[in-house]
Amino acid sequence: MSLKKQSIVVAGGGSTFTPGIIMMLLENLDKFPIRQIKFYDNDYDRQKQIADATEIILKERAPEIKFVATTDPEEAFTDIDFVMAHIRVGKYAMREKDEKIPLKYGVIGQETCGPGGIAYGMRSIGGVLELIDYMEEYSPDAWMLNYSNPAAIVAEATRKLRPNSKIINICDMPVGIEHRMAEILGLQSRKDMTVRYYGLNHFGWWTDIRDKDGNDLMPEIQKHVKQHGYVTPSELEGSSSEDVEESWMYTYGKAKEVYELDPKTLPNTYLKYYFYPQDEVEHSNPEYTRANEVMDHREKNVFSECNRIANIKTAEDAQLVTDDHASYIVDLARAIAYNTKERMLLIVPNKGSIVNFDPTAMVEVPCMVGSEGPEPLVMGEIPRFQKGLMEQQVAVEKLVVEAWEEGSYQKLWQAIILSKTVPNARVAKQILDDLIEANKEYWPELKKENQTETNKEPLTI
Repeated sequence: MSLKKQSIVVAGGGSTFTPGIIMMLLENLDKFPIRQIKFYDNDYDRQKQIADATEIILKERAPEIKFVATTDPEEAFTDIDFVMAHIRVGKYAMREKDEKIPLKYGVIGQETCGPGGIAYGMRSIGGVLELIDYMEEYSPDAWMLNYSNPAAIVAEATRKLRPNSKIINICDMPVGIEHRMAEILGLQSRKDMTVRYYGLNHFGWWTDIRDKDGNDLMPEIQKHVKQHGYVTPSELEGSSSEDVEESWMYTYGKAKEVYELDPKTLPNTYLKYYFYPQDEVEHSNPEYTRANEVMDHREKNVFSECNRIANIKTAEDAQLVTDDHASYIVDLARAIAYNTKERMLLIVPNKGSIVNFDPTAMVEVPCMVGSEGPEPLVMGEIPRFQKGLMEQQVAVEKLVVEAWEEGSYQKLWQAIILSKTVPNARVAKQILDDLIEANKEYWPELKKENQTETNKEPLTI
């Protein structure tokens, strides 16, 4: 039986991750056939560089696929089956501020964790909601596969503010770590493993990993992580073919210390920001952060290669490669389009998957995915340590969304001080005030509570 050909819009067509998605889609046309690909972005010039190269790649490798790049929402979102969304409101210039403003006060600056992640979340909410509204207006039967960061805050915003929308929030970080686990074990693919995992986005733990025959793989991975973190054997030997940036190598090595907090599980690497925030500050250069590293490395490389392809009018020797998250997106789209019942880690409303946890929290757990969307698997009860950490972080995410919706300065201040990365309320307020100034163009106006209302005299009884 022939598979129905799909129509896709990549929202964030100017992203440096877009070429990797295109390459992955082309590699999987036998499993996920495509009739049309569209790019949508509000930055014409940035998108054009990616689109010009993509047009040449498609003409050479899949000329049957119709290609459109546009800044017009109606043109982009009409007649599509999937929205693959990875927008970055404010681009890397604002990410740089997210990272450097907290560092002024001795607090870690990071794009999804702590004050930086909160600032990015306040920018992202409106942009993602806008995409949902376009999709529902022009292609109401389509699904949005959203991997716009910070995924945890965006997921809570879509749950609360667009509760009936056909959107699935995903993250590629667990996928990337599972690739490393597979290499540690000597397996061909992370798909050779079946995992149990629970947590929040960038805030979770693997509790069980088995091969297809049911053999327990956890002890071997744990032994390696205890000694080396998630640095792979080939990297330890200096023979890895991957070009991994220095900041990521540090992160993979740091997992060794993160693991010590609960050696019965295996941690997501992002937990380092919450368990060892002072180490991250000490390791950071306030003049040259991860945003600068990305702009000097990934951004330059991708745009340079796309421009080269456009200039020579051929992609025969293109140096563009697929990304970890791109393969995950194709698997997810296939599961929905063809009801494959793929098992995947997704960010979904809890609703009892974690029995002793807030049912309205957006948790990251294994799900079975078919044409009706994700069906979360039950992970049972979780230990007090993880539960306490997660409850605090969920409160942060919910307060951010409430602050955005209500325009509340007070709730955003509360969200920042609740983050384990921030030492006290005074520092939280200083950071917040600086972030407000930096984000005037992007955030809703925030108003402080009316003190005359909250300080009324008590009633006489």
